[in-house]
Amino acid sequence: MSLYVMKFGGSSVGDTERMKRVARRIVEKQDEGHQCVIVVSAMGDTTDDLIDQAKLLNENPPAREMDMLMTTGEQISISLLSMAIHGLGRKAKSLTGWQAGFRTEAVHGKARITDIMPERVFKALDEGNVVIVAGFQGMSEDGEITTLGRGGSDTTAVALAAAIQADVCEIYTDVDGIYSTDPRVVKCARKLKEISYDEMLELANLGAAVLHPRAVEYAKHNQVKLVVRSSFNHNEGTVVKEEASMEQGVVVSGIAFDKNVARISILGVSDTPGVLAQVFGELAKEAIDVDIIVQSGVQNGEADFSFTVNLADRERALSVIEQIRGKIPYRDVTSEDHLVKVSIVGAGMVSHPGVAAQMFDVISRQGVSIKMVSTSEIKVSCVIEGTNLEGVVQALHTAYGLDTDQQASVGGPQVRR
Repeated sequence: MSLYVMKFGGSSVGDTERMKRVARRIVEKQDEGHQCVIVVSAMGDTTDDLIDQAKLLNENPPAREMDMLMTTGEQISISLLSMAIHGLGRKAKSLTGWQAGFRTEAVHGKARITDIMPERVFKALDEGNVVIVAGFQGMSEDGEITTLGRGGSDTTAVALAAAIQADVCEIYTDVDGIYSTDPRVVKCARKLKEISYDEMLELANLGAAVLHPRAVEYAKHNQVKLVVRSSFNHNEGTVVKEEASMEQGVVVSGIAFDKNVARISILGVSDTPGVLAQVFGELAKEAIDVDIIVQSGVQNGEADFSFTVNLADRERALSVIEQIRGKIPYRDVTSEDHLVKVSIVGAGMVSHPGVAAQMFDVISRQGVSIKMVSTSEIKVSCVIEGTNLEGVVQALHTAYGLDTDQQASVGGPQVRR
């Protein structure tokens, strides 16, 4: 008997009919002789609706109260799914994140898991239950309810799979695997049979929404067998593993993009040791993630440098920079939005020179300016103007030989080319 962790996202449990479909899928797995631990997200747009309601009452709601509010969405999902499974004549028990043993940092909004004590999960399994765990949530040592950040249900599933030593962790979504890029944007996207942890981590960090980056980190660190597949069909999914076999002639595995990018430039900063450490140290204290950093040449003892942050963090970052002006003088600060980051990822890039040059050429042929560039062994990222993003992604997809005639399955019915 194998132990499966199965995670279902919000689109998979978006209404009662989809909830029934998921329940039947779980019972099928149980009928195959497997024990099942299920992790679910909030139904459909529940999380967004809760955020909207909160902001109607308070534009800047307290982080603690937001966590109290946000965790209710998953609690609704686990109880309804448990009822659906009972309706099919099977035993099921729902558990909140803290009941399932998730302990986290004392941080609201994007806490990290510090420990998992899954005794209640094992007990419920021993009693013959399908165990249904609320994703995205946990509890700090001082008893405060916390959330893991948007997309945190993926992390819940993989971390739980590692803690209970599950044989497989399956992530069910509205797309039947991991594609070379978003099949909603590029209709001829290629579904990948397998992908390495490192490639998937780069894609997730660079904007591919199919898996949360922290979930991939957990999977890699704990060697969790991870499969991404559709909850709307029984097609084979994509396996995320340590080493994936490279298809002949394919240098780039995937193309990711992130529309939520802002660039901040600090002009006229003294070119002295420790200045950058101070600036980015202050941003880190406010839990603001900085991505690409570029410093220009030094003139008259002063330098300019630019960096990117998530668009949602732009105002907070500007506020931090304004507060440190007394300690770190500068001439001016500017910011830009309406930018996107587009990235190519592939383990094959290590041994193929000219991949970045080809990317720059393709983007220029689309009439789009490149603002910033960042590279690693297996990725190249360009911050570009937000105009014609789809054209850029499609052109890159074609240039790197990723186009295919296969049919992508998104949200159930097939996408027609």
